[in-house]
Amino acid sequence: MGTFLYFTTIALFILLSIVLCFVILIQESKSSGLGASFGGSASDSLFGTSTADVLKTFTGWLALVFFVSCIILSLWTASLGRSKQVQTTQFPVELLE
Repeated sequence: MGTFLYFTTIALFILLSIVLCFVILIQESKSSGLGASFGGSASDSLFGTSTADVLKTFTGWLALVFFVSCIILSLWTASLGRSKQVQTTQFPVELLE
């Protein structure tokens, strides 16, 4: 059960990474951004006139979730490695005497 949950969390982390990349790319840059590639002009926006504010806020929250999940997954991976190492390490009796 633990490894299924771990790999499910890794899959969600990868999905979060993809969504974060997409949200960063659709933001309006100093030129017109990737949003213009989908047929919109600089005056058209998906969320109305405050698109830049909505995307900046959403990107900030996604980045915060990304960093927190990165730290949690790092600690989780380290603890899995330590538990596997303790379980598989067995000392021969000759070396202990």
